[in-house]
Amino acid sequence: MIEFTPWAVEVLARAHHAATRLNPDARLRLSQRGGVMGSALTDRPMEGDAEARVGEITVFVAADVDGLVDVEVPHDRLVLRPAGSAPNPRG
Repeated sequence: MIEFTPWAVEVLARAHHAATRLNPDARLRLSQRGGVMGSALTDRPMEGDAEARVGEITVFVAADVDGLVDVEVPHDRLVLRPAGSAPNPRG
């Protein structure tokens, strides 16, 4: 199961809205590699991806992404934390 902190929802929405100004079909795809959270722009899901509603947008999520999507500083970096984790403080 995937969850999103309110901060992650804001960061993903900003990225989505910026991308769709250039390509109206653009979507964000979340994945992980070696425990590191990644995001990329795409116009279609990869095999096995799920769609997740994140606030007002929909993102594609790789099958192996499970837990809490949160944000760390600097640069509003997305991170994947274990399910049930407390959100990072915004400072």
